[in-house]
Amino acid sequence: MASMTKQQAAVNVRDAKVRLGVTWAQIAEAVGRPVAWTTSALLGQQPMSEAEAKAAVSFLDLGKEVQQALQLQPMRGALDAQIPTDPTIYRLYEMVQVYGPTIKELIHEEFGDCIMSAVNFRLDVKREHDPDGDRVVVVLDGKFLPYRW
Repeated sequence: MASMTKQQAAVNVRDAKVRLGVTWAQIAEAVGRPVAWTTSALLGQQPMSEAEAKAAVSFLDLGKEVQQALQLQPMRGALDAQIPTDPTIYRLYEMVQVYGPTIKELIHEEFGDCIMSAVNFRLDVKREHDPDGDRVVVVLDGKFLPYRW
């Protein structure tokens, strides 16, 4: 029998999440990792350790094949299209198109010739209540990595 891919495992995870009526935060608590990382891992963008994968599939009542797929090394950043079509993901793409040069300038002004790591990285998404309508707050927290010539 052919082994399951990370993408197939992600479909199983999302189906189980809906079937069980649980949140990403509840799954992350069962796995023992931050919610953003756990969600990313379960959607196929991070490799899970055997213990993490076992905790996830146990919580979601999924099988050994899903557990094995969750432990595979991912093909990161693999979207179905060059320009995303999902409205939420497209708006993030649009933000980078509009504000990317500004963010780059401000990073270089503050840190010099460098990049922000997407490997040594933290992510948080939260809701902030506002009288004009709730706000989505996305925090991208990457390590400062200077270029070395």
